Amino acid sequence: MKILIADDEPMQRELLAGFLLKQGYAVSTAADGEEALVLFQREHPQLALIDHRMPGLMGDALLVEIKARNPLARVIMITAYGEVGTAVTVMKAGADDFLEKPIDLTQLLEKIQQIEQDLDIADDVAEVAETLAAGPLPMEIIGSSPSMQETLSVARRVADSPWSVLIQGETGTGKELIARLIHLLGPTPDAPFVEVNCAAIPENLFESELFGHEKGAFTGADRQRRGRFELARGGTLFLDEVGELPPLLQSKLLRALQEKRIHRVGGERDIAVDTRVIAATNRDLRAMAETGAFREDLFFRLNVLDVELPPLRRRREDIPELVAHFLKRYARRPTRVGLETMDLLVRHDYPGNVRELEHIIQRSLTLARGTVLQPKDLPEEVRQGPQVHQGALQERLDAMEREMLSAALAQVDWVQTQAAERLGISERVLRYKMGKHGLQRPKD
Repeated sequence: MKILIADDEPMQRELLAGFLLKQGYAVSTAADGEEALVLFQREHPQLALIDHRMPGLMGDALLVEIKARNPLARVIMITAYGEVGTAVTVMKAGADDFLEKPIDLTQLLEKIQQIEQDLDIADDVAEVAETLAAGPLPMEIIGSSPSMQETLSVARRVADSPWSVLIQGETGTGKELIARLIHLLGPTPDAPFVEVNCAAIPENLFESELFGHEKGAFTGADRQRRGRFELARGGTLFLDEVGELPPLLQSKLLRALQEKRIHRVGGERDIAVDTRVIAATNRDLRAMAETGAFREDLFFRLNVLDVELPPLRRRREDIPELVAHFLKRYARRPTRVGLETMDLLVRHDYPGNVRELEHIIQRSLTLARGTVLQPKDLPEEVRQGPQVHQGALQERLDAMEREMLSAALAQVDWVQTQAAERLGISERVLRYKMGKHGLQRPKD
């Protein structure tokens, strides 16, 4: 990554440049704002470290000029100790972060590494968007929230791998959609994508469905039939609700994955299959493996790579975009959503996730009498607002943890070192938990 340092103090410039060069970054330095702007236009750095107080073009003015030339460029503003008001001002002007003097080099490196990760995610998501534009899926993948952007980035990274992928998420989060996306982003997008719903096929027919059968293998087998593994040869086999597989079939699936060979029911020979397996579940397979309800060796075989889909209640910022999408898809006349109605939609917990939101919009459009969706058009459970449910202990603990993190960060104006100190945890743990809960500094 290219980094531009703009600071009128020679010792500060040399210190920062020397440190960052040792970390492997390409660094250019400027003694004032005007020189920095020339270097920015010539060298196109991804990140600029800007001292706020410089002669001539001040740091906040330089920030505005940089963002005008490249809105995607990242900027960290360096402010004097205690200038909280200045920090707030530059954050509103578009700075991605700020540091107080004297600069903690460890903290600086952590912020730069976080920006690098954000840039990588943005690149992955842009590639996903290009792929979808070239060959659209049955439904758009909508989600600009940090947690959903991270999920799309992970999907992009695992797509090129030949290894098995386990997609985990609650019912209605879009696991099949992500499975199709991984297939589409992979090296063989034109190869077959074959889906098997493990919960919908009777146990006595499942082996034949998965591996096929020979003529006469059982009553009613009047002809040879290829199974889903063979039909997906060279492409992707998607095992939805894999946690519902009965124990006997778990062992046979494990063998097929290990040996890349299958055996048709009633057949006498093994058949080689070059098929990538993507599995999905709304159950905790790890916990099931620990209790013996799911084979541990099969869990590890399926979970070589994993993608976790966040529930809708943890990415509420995506709800208005999803609502607009469903309105466009299902409204038979131009319709919009009233402000109070949108507020209720955003506040709802959605135990059925995106699928539930889709059904709510379908129902509301059908029953609405006007062209503006009002609260009265929503189902009663949505109109009542968030309710206190006796949910799973972990979910309640997660909600409490998220509230504590948000409160601590807000109290110190989102300075992570200070928030971590208040919470009694390390800054690294704080960043992990912020990512887990999709917490980001508000833009305004």
